Amino acid sequence: MDKNKKKQIIIASIYAILFLLFFGFVFSKIYFWIKPAPTCSDGIKNQNEEGTDCGGVCSNKCAPAARYDLKVISAGFVESGFPGKYDLYAEVSNPNSDLGASQFQYLFKIKNSSGEQTATREGTAIILPGETKYVIENNIESKTAPESVEAEIKNPVWVEFADYEKPQLKIINKNYNEINSGVGFGEAVGVLRNDSPFDFSAIKIKVILKDFDGKIVALNSTQINTVKSGENREFRAFWPVKFPGTVGNMEVQAEVNVFDSDSFAKKYFKTQKFQEYQ
Repeated sequence: MDKNKKKQIIIASIYAILFLLFFGFVFSKIYFWIKPAPTCSDGIKNQNEEGTDCGGVCSNKCAPAARYDLKVISAGFVESGFPGKYDLYAEVSNPNSDLGASQFQYLFKIKNSSGEQTATREGTAIILPGETKYVIENNIESKTAPESVEAEIKNPVWVEFADYEKPQLKIINKNYNEINSGVGFGEAVGVLRNDSPFDFSAIKIKVILKDFDGKIVALNSTQINTVKSGENREFRAFWPVKFPGTVGNMEVQAEVNVFDSDSFAKKYFKTQKFQEYQ
């Protein structure tokens, strides 16, 4: 290659580099002028936000971070008494003493003896700080007899509690009896006592029947409406058909959705309005 040719190539390269630098500079300026300004709803952690679109200049407060995840202690199934239908349960624990979940998603997976998934059931539930509770699904149909049930917990919506005291809901005089005459197989009865200083529009009662070895043999639930402070209310859970196993113990859990009551929430939540957590 002669010297003139080489010189022309060098000069052309220099011009190309200068052109690219100039074009890049102009493009960056144009992009800076036309790009949208950062906001608190752009899905990007920018400005001086503490999280994505929350904290800092944004009025939306960031959801509290949980120190511990929700845990599934146990999961399983029992025969409902109806052919091809089963009752599912998962015992869920919240190790956080100052955080509750106004909602979390759960997913039951029924598997057969070959490990194949034969049915699923999903839903949502709540859990209070430091609480261990049962999540129950009744009369779930499966084409083949289950061998096992798995439960998954995900997407908890955490809420910070201040000076929290668990609602004082007590179960007294609980008893299970088989029905010897009339319609049905068995029933669980008891009395709910509301020792909380609040009236509740609805309280869910979960009944877990176990044998003498502590194995769950039957599950049921019912609801009591409009329970005033200091009031005692009787509840009944009914089994229309026979289920296998012998009942040796009866566990009852009373649940009230404190996330759905303005008057109750204001006592325990910090300064945020209750509706923000629904």
